Amino acid sequence: MIDTINLNADLGESFGAWEMGSDAELLRIVGTANIACGFHAGDPLVMRRTVRQALAAGVSLGAHPSFPDLQGFGRRAMQLPAAELEAMLIYQIGALAGIARSEGGRLTHVKPHGALNNLACEDVALATQVASAIRSLDPSLILLAPALSKLALAGEAAGLRVAAEIFADRAYGESGHLVPRSQVGAVLHTADECVAHVRRMLDAGGIVTVGGRLIRTGFHSICVHG
Repeated sequence: MIDTINLNADLGESFGAWEMGSDAELLRIVGTANIACGFHAGDPLVMRRTVRQALAAGVSLGAHPSFPDLQGFGRRAMQLPAAELEAMLIYQIGALAGIARSEGGRLTHVKPHGALNNLACEDVALATQVASAIRSLDPSLILLAPALSKLALAGEAAGLRVAAEIFADRAYGESGHLVPRSQVGAVLHTADECVAHVRRMLDAGGIVTVGGRLIRTGFHSICVHG
């Protein structure tokens, strides 16, 4: 069983007058913040505020880029030309990196959001584009990617350091990938359910599927949601 492990959370997902999430509470317990970069949520003021809060809490800063989908919170799949996707990723990550530098911090990692992340976990070409964009901007950045995913493999192939994550509040199908949100039971809603789910995987040393199958794999971080 793993004695200690990093917790990460997706933060800075408010924008304008719209408030989303429990950032202050999460910053008390996580070691890693994935900060929205304006394409699915967040805006310049929210990005700067979240960077300041994370730095004050001693939490590492990461970019959480997305498809351009404010209306759908980045959860709608899109097909974009490779050059456009690369430019969008560099734009988002670069913007947050600039804010971090202006506040005396620096980015440590990148974790794609929503549909971008889900598609890159299954599509080798898209995963390669994501990894290439990150490397072209800053090869020292860590790619935070789901365990067993094509995205994690693409990051390694690109020469990036990869941190594998599992999700505290999401069920896993028999392939070892997340059960789609559209299916019943895909999301765990209570703290007790999430804790039991995580403990099973930590104790077993791998992903435990909804059918009880154990897929042995290493992981470095657990994603928690507010």
